Amino acid sequence: MTLSATMTRLAGAALLLALSACGGGSTSGNSTAPTPTSSLSEPAQLGALIFSDQSLSASGRQSCASCHNPANAHGPTSALAAEPGGPDGTTPGFRAVPSLRYLERTPAFAFAKDGTPTGGFDRDGRAQSLAEQGQRPFLAPHEMANASVADVIARLKQTSYAARFRQQFGDTILDQPEQAFSRMTYALQQFQLEDPSFHPYDSKYDLFLAGKVKLADAELRGLALFNNPTKGNCAACHTSARGADGAAPLFTDFTFDNLGVPRNPRLAATADPSYFDLGLCGPDRTDLSERADLCGAFKVPTLRNVATRKVFFHNGAFSNLTDVVRFYVTRDTNPALWYPVNADGTVEKFNDMPPQYRANVNVKEVPYNRQPGMAPALSPAEIDDLVQFLGTLTDGYKNQP
Repeated sequence: MTLSATMTRLAGAALLLALSACGGGSTSGNSTAPTPTSSLSEPAQLGALIFSDQSLSASGRQSCASCHNPANAHGPTSALAAEPGGPDGTTPGFRAVPSLRYLERTPAFAFAKDGTPTGGFDRDGRAQSLAEQGQRPFLAPHEMANASVADVIARLKQTSYAARFRQQFGDTILDQPEQAFSRMTYALQQFQLEDPSFHPYDSKYDLFLAGKVKLADAELRGLALFNNPTKGNCAACHTSARGADGAAPLFTDFTFDNLGVPRNPRLAATADPSYFDLGLCGPDRTDLSERADLCGAFKVPTLRNVATRKVFFHNGAFSNLTDVVRFYVTRDTNPALWYPVNADGTVEKFNDMPPQYRANVNVKEVPYNRQPGMAPALSPAEIDDLVQFLGTLTDGYKNQP
């Protein structure tokens, strides 16, 4: 990607933690958040209850945990390109649901000194804080689908923990919907900040950095390829080294990139040929709609727990991690593998954005700096090694047999 941003983290961002797009009417397993314990503050314990409470949705069948399953790295368990939601749980979503892990160090959105957009929450960085991001799922028509903030709080009043909420935030708080709603997202933030399951830093790679385990030969080869600027070049955006302060790597530099991911016909929205999700410049984000140069760019995600994901990229176009890496290295050497081929034999490359924005796609950096017929940056065996390394980023290694 472009330059890795080095910007000062806003103090407020550290106090705000995300409730990302819950997006899912899927109640597979009816996942619940970890049971609140005395090790968490009272607001965090309330947040844990809110996180797993399906009654706060219009359908009565969806909670944050429905698609942010704690047992799957706080990501979805289904292989749907986008989770459905809405009043009856059947309204199609627009984007693949991300994991909620490792968001606690994300900076607020800003442009770096060199003009690089950096930080923010959601895939387009439109939420200026994690609290702002936490509000949207309760109200989005294709998510929890409450008609208004007042409707959310009316549901909260009926919960078994409403008295605890009043005791914590004031006897009359539930009679002030806007204030109560802000306390709800505060409680969710505290739960995610305080509960270590959202940021355990206990993958095999973390233990390797601490000198407690060794990586297998294939994993070591994959790490070398990951860091090599002439091979995988993954670390250019997905930083793999400890920070200057010794902080564990997050495997993202919080910037944005335009990868030209293929259009995904499994998304209901793509049935309309005029529909395009252009990330930074819309349609969900509106303040940068005039920045044509940013159209098609999406936030670089963390690669922690990437091997647990069922779908990949903002539109869920891929369902296999090996194919994701293959796409990276063969997108330009053999585009017919990934894009439609026209009757005249030409390939409709970068087909998930209008032609006028296709020049925005990253074609300069390794491994994208290739032409048709050239050798990919990685061989099939090297792709396998890189995938093996990515598997070391899965949380909970110390608990594995």
